[in-house]
Amino acid sequence: MTPGYVRVFAHSNALLVSHVHNVITAAGMPAELRNMTLGGGAGELPLGECEPEVWVAPHNRERAGVLIHDALEGKNDRPDWTCPGCGERLEGVFDACWRCEQWRP
Repeated sequence: MTPGYVRVFAHSNALLVSHVHNVITAAGMPAELRNMTLGGGAGELPLGECEPEVWVAPHNRERAGVLIHDALEGKNDRPDWTCPGCGERLEGVFDACWRCEQWRP
């Protein structure tokens, strides 16, 4: 654990917390996952202390908040594209065509 980090996201769904962590680190921001295995302690420990969490340095809190908001709202800055292999129109979030498996150019 890095001292001085602040919590920017917590949720009972560890997959969602991992997704948020991946979004933040993909943007080049150091982040830590915490409490990923404490779910079994719920009942013995306060529920709020058992949820998986994402932590960042204090100076990254605001930027992390924007990234988290955009990720949870499904916003993506990558434009839609047309597969060069089969001509299928695909959303920007996809890196490969679902129809012919051709990679995004």
